[in-house]
Amino acid sequence: MALRGADKLFDKVLIANRGEIALRIQRACRELGIKTVVVHSEADRDAKYVALADESVCIGPPPSAQSYLNIPAIIAAAEVTDAQAIHPGYGFLSENADFAEKVERSGFVFIGPRPETIRLMGDKVSAKAGVPCVPGSEGVLPEDPKEVLRIARSIGYPVIVKAAGGGGGRGMRVVHTEAALLPAVALTRTEAQAAFGNATLYMERFLNNPRHIEIQVLADEFKNAVCLFERDCSMQRRHQKIIEEAPAPDLNLRALTRITERVADACRKLAYRGAGTFEFLYQEEEFFFIEMNTRVQVEHPVTEMITGIDIVQEQIRIAAGQKLRFRQRDVVRRGHAIECRINAEDPWTFSCRRITTR
Repeated sequence: MALRGADKLFDKVLIANRGEIALRIQRACRELGIKTVVVHSEADRDAKYVALADESVCIGPPPSAQSYLNIPAIIAAAEVTDAQAIHPGYGFLSENADFAEKVERSGFVFIGPRPETIRLMGDKVSAKAGVPCVPGSEGVLPEDPKEVLRIARSIGYPVIVKAAGGGGGRGMRVVHTEAALLPAVALTRTEAQAAFGNATLYMERFLNNPRHIEIQVLADEFKNAVCLFERDCSMQRRHQKIIEEAPAPDLNLRALTRITERVADACRKLAYRGAGTFEFLYQEEEFFFIEMNTRVQVEHPVTEMITGIDIVQEQIRIAAGQKLRFRQRDVVRRGHAIECRINAEDPWTFSCRRITTR
């Protein structure tokens, strides 16, 4: 990695993404005086983010598998444009440890956590990083049906069966009775293998009325870690977030302080690098860990608005080897912010499909 001095950043960053997040990264780079390269499919040739970039490279036809998920093409684009670092944005390859590893082996800086950290935190079983978890199987769910039934009885119904490699609300099934458990486990295994290439499952107690609270973190190479407070993402449809707000209203402040301290400690123990989000279920003034997202999230602007900290710029600074420029006591929240996602769907088609499959 060639830097231009002790306090200087990259000369050029390649953005391995498209659309809104590509524009967001471009803005952060421009404010830091960094040139940007964007990759695009043939379908996105005339997109706004392509027009506003300093350089652009077409990496394939419209299907994502042949363009935005084409690792050799992305790395080749970085090589021919002499980029120094690659920012994955969110979605696509942003939490793909193999991609991060290949980026670094090719001599570029991956603007995100180390590949081994992504791999660790991407597995919902191994990711329990010293934070309180929902009572569950404490490891992968065994193949033996009798052992599965025994674990469920020890947890107590209802339980939720989850894919270890899942995400985005997929690969999970709630089970209310013992009679429904084994069929649900079998079906979830099949779905997990098809969707994630990993049939490993685990089981947890299903909380009936939780809120979805997440905590934004930033950590550097020197084991400095800060929490940028919390977001409430409880308003969801089909496990997909609809409304996110910061700060989260009506939380027990003592419980919140304890969990933010444990999150920061977990980052230091993991030697975490960059931006990340710890997601929790919150019920009866207790926090239960769900997963960690090792990337910038769609809802990061609500945190930026209440803290005044540019999360994407900090990602870039950290990746360039700089220390965090502030400590926990320096992070102050002011005001309140809400983000609303607009989702398009055909509810009639969905309802017909549900009726047909009964």
